[in-house]
Amino acid sequence: MAFTIDLNADLGEHPNSDLDERIMPYLSSCNIACGGHIGNAESVKYTVELAKQFSIKIGAHPSFPDSINFGRKVMNIHPDKLKSSLKKQIDLVNDSAERSEIPLHHVKPHGALYNLAAYDQETSALICEVIAQINPKLKLYGLAHAIIEKVAGSYGLQFVPEAFADRQYRVDRTLLPRSEKGAVLSNEKNVLDQVEELVFNKRVFADCWISIDSETICLHSDTKGAINLAAKIRKHLESKGAIIAAV
Repeated sequence: MAFTIDLNADLGEHPNSDLDERIMPYLSSCNIACGGHIGNAESVKYTVELAKQFSIKIGAHPSFPDSINFGRKVMNIHPDKLKSSLKKQIDLVNDSAERSEIPLHHVKPHGALYNLAAYDQETSALICEVIAQINPKLKLYGLAHAIIEKVAGSYGLQFVPEAFADRQYRVDRTLLPRSEKGAVLSNEKNVLDQVEELVFNKRVFADCWISIDSETICLHSDTKGAINLAAKIRKHLESKGAIIAAV
């Protein structure tokens, strides 16, 4: 039986660039920035239409409402205000998807919100509550082996465990912070080696080998050489017999 893995990237983050259009042919799903860290109705509509053109699944990519820090710092924000912002962001993608007659497939938090939800139960519950209210059939992409998986289950959401092609890990299965040296991988061999280990051996090296069981692999579109890396990842996986397809 053929082995299937999803390959996703965070898109809608590159104004006045053709990056999204060039990277999409290699993906099976994408996460569209929707106004929290970057993005607006126009950019969402453009990216949704591109995704429809390339027949890839679309997800909303909401974040802390913090464009100054690109959503990569934890905000001190009242839970009600955060709920309202997340709902508005997800609705922006959902509404655009409905107009384009392509269903919204999933939600994947961005940046600091994603990392906080990996270990903070209250943040995970807040995200899951918003998604369940919008559409409980939406899938939730999140860090593999994190607390958010159990929380998603308690809300009846399908959780899709995610691993990263271009990020270094710590031994507790969390991501090495971007502020630390070597946190982002861009060397082609290093990325391909990590992807192969993640997909076929269900592990990653972080001072020692640690097990990671994932259903989707993320490549950040702002990683140096992302388009070339996406092409090489897809070619490499398919040469090993993997089928690239969304969950």
